[in-house]
Amino acid sequence: MTRIEVIAPGALTTVQDLGRPGWAHIGVPRSGAADRPALRLANRLVGNNEGAPGLETTLSGPRLRVDGPCVVALTGAPADASVGERPVPMCRAFALGPGDVLHVGTARTGLRTYVAFRGGIDVPRVLGSAATDLLTGLGPARLASGDMLRMGAAWGGRTSGTPALQPPPLPELPRLPHLRTVVGPRDDWFTANSMKQLTTEPFAVNHASNRIGLRLDGPRLDRAHPGEPLSEGLVPGAIQVPADGQPILLLADHPTTGGYPVIAVVVTDDQPIVAQLRPGQQLRFSLVPPR
Repeated sequence: MTRIEVIAPGALTTVQDLGRPGWAHIGVPRSGAADRPALRLANRLVGNNEGAPGLETTLSGPRLRVDGPCVVALTGAPADASVGERPVPMCRAFALGPGDVLHVGTARTGLRTYVAFRGGIDVPRVLGSAATDLLTGLGPARLASGDMLRMGAAWGGRTSGTPALQPPPLPELPRLPHLRTVVGPRDDWFTANSMKQLTTEPFAVNHASNRIGLRLDGPRLDRAHPGEPLSEGLVPGAIQVPADGQPILLLADHPTTGGYPVIAVVVTDDQPIVAQLRPGQQLRFSLVPPR
């Protein structure tokens, strides 16, 4: 079975699949790929099932040497990638041979690039998933120089040849994303002016952001009540507001419960956009009716 040697890991590269849903009652978040459509597309391109484990990079990608033949695809944030002196494309499957070194460079736009290998990556599953969870520490450790990964063969799809179908690329990240949100469940904890500011003024991604959540800088969202509500369940896309009035937008590795009131929740279809927002990037929110 082909192995992958990590020559350099990039800023933060982790193994991700579609996560481990169903364990929130014991404090384990879903985790998995922050941009799930990007991982799904990468796996389809190489002939895996959509949930096969791949690599998620953050801003700058890894340098990887393979010791045997394999088929690879890159999706998500567009990055300059190469094998030796040869550039390789985004959103198309390509072949590597024994000794080839794949270098995934810095993302030109967006934040997270996904690398899928035909057969997936063979790592132990914890609670049914191979995902690296930075909050709980479950799953494989983040990649480090000298690591050796093994490609798998038990994740479905084809294991040889070139996939016949090349799916269309994912849509480009908008310059100023407008994220659709559903109000509440704790909008009654905020002043009318705060609700207005949420949807009329821009916010920017703070540098103290990660896979757990994005800290946002912008207008102070004042509360209508003192104190804190009782802790309650949280979901990806929830916009929590601490006492300082600066929102936190939860991502894949978010805690399963929390006591900050949630003013609104980003709809599921827009959460992949959240996963690609860089520190310093601006965004806006809009309210849509619940489905």
